[in-house]
Amino acid sequence: MSNLPEETTLSMSEAHTTADVVTHPTLLHEIIARKGIRQFVKFGIVGFSGLLVNLILFTLLQRVVPNHSAPLQYNVIYSVAFLSGGLSNYVLNRIWTFRSNAHAGREGLQFISVSIVALAVGLLVSALASPLLGHGHRTWFLSTCAGIVVNFFTNKYWTFRGK
Repeated sequence: MSNLPEETTLSMSEAHTTADVVTHPTLLHEIIARKGIRQFVKFGIVGFSGLLVNLILFTLLQRVVPNHSAPLQYNVIYSVAFLSGGLSNYVLNRIWTFRSNAHAGREGLQFISVSIVALAVGLLVSALASPLLGHGHRTWFLSTCAGIVVNFFTNKYWTFRGK
């Protein structure tokens, strides 16, 4: 008699499942392995940190600027907060998200150009939303979300192209 275990027969579905677990990465691993997906997640994390910078600065400026809900004051407060968040995003995206080693001045100029376009989109959304929502945090949030879409796609495919 042999000391080898008795041979067992696996059905095709059991054998396929066992082989898949051992040799094929999961769908989650495949998604994570995609460079564009990783960059989008990193861009989202960096963007969230910029959103916090933007929100905190917007809130602080609302507390210290007289008549902050007037259109001119609101637009200035929104612009300063938005561009400050954008500056922190540029630094973090350059270093971490896209790991860029291209010319910092050229990329910085492109990034700020994109930020200005996104700011214009945000101000347009603010102008359209403020009659209904006022010049407060709800309008700020809606306007900032509109700018996020412009920021990601334009920066990915222009500022940090090929990264």
